Amino acid sequence: MKFLGMGVPELLIILVVILLIFGPKNLPKLGSALGKTVKNLREGMADNKKDDEEVEELEEDDEEAEKPAPKKKTTAARKKSE
Repeated sequence: MKFLGMGVPELLIILVVILLIFGPKNLPKLGSALGKTVKNLREGMADNKKDDEEVEELEEDDEEAEKPAPKKKTTAARKKSE
C-alpha cells in the first residue's frame, strides 16, 4: 500500500519520530490544530469557488444586457407585409 509515494514502514518511522518530538501529551493538540487548519483551508477554497461562479454569472448577465434587443415590427410594417 502506497501513500504519497511511501510504504507502510516509512509511515511508521515518521509516526514514531513525530511521537518522540512532540510527546504523547501534545499529540491531541497537534491533531486538533491540524484538523482546524484543513477545515479552514477547505472552507476558503469553497468560498473562492462560489465567488468565481458569481463573477461568471454577473459577466454573462452584463453580456446579455449589452446585446441590442431584437426589433419588433410596428403596426405599419405588419400591414405592409400582409
